[in-house]
Amino acid sequence: MSKKRIGLALTGSFCTFEKALEAAKALMEDGWDVVPIFSDNAYTTDTRFGRAKDWVDTFESMTGNKAISSFVQAEPIGPQKLLDLLLIAPCTGNTLAKLTYGINDTCVTMSAKSQLRNGRPVLIAVSTNDALGGSAKNIGMLLNYRNIYFVPLRQDDPDAKPRSMIADFGLIPKAAQAALEGKQLQPIFLSAS
Repeated sequence: MSKKRIGLALTGSFCTFEKALEAAKALMEDGWDVVPIFSDNAYTTDTRFGRAKDWVDTFESMTGNKAISSFVQAEPIGPQKLLDLLLIAPCTGNTLAKLTYGINDTCVTMSAKSQLRNGRPVLIAVSTNDALGGSAKNIGMLLNYRNIYFVPLRQDDPDAKPRSMIADFGLIPKAAQAALEGKQLQPIFLSAS
């Protein structure tokens, strides 16, 4: 039996890259072949959370797969059925909006479009300071889209950042298995941390 293949798409919520790395390790322990995918910002932007090249090198070294980082590399995902599941973790408010309205202008949104056009699942791990603000409508709309699933999420700091929510990255392996089976892991919204 061949390994299940998951694309792990990282967008610009740089503070959660360490959590995404831990999720990738957990997925690999569960038997997934993990293919890293980087948005333009994630692939090129150095931040206080680390240098972009170091993150790319870390994910490539750990997974044993070369990162997908361009439209040209992402486009065949759907037609060639390269992935069993696409996981966007972290998924920023910007990427949520693009997915909601069909805007396809990054490697990650191309990966999602390519995956969805063949009826294959996309799993979203939200990480945004405006999940209960400007991004709330996008989360609500995406919950109604076929083949889109969410990693359960919660407010991460209700007092200091009352509109901020983040996925529970520890639930990614369970949410991935559920999405592969066409199910949404419940409950979607968890108690605040």
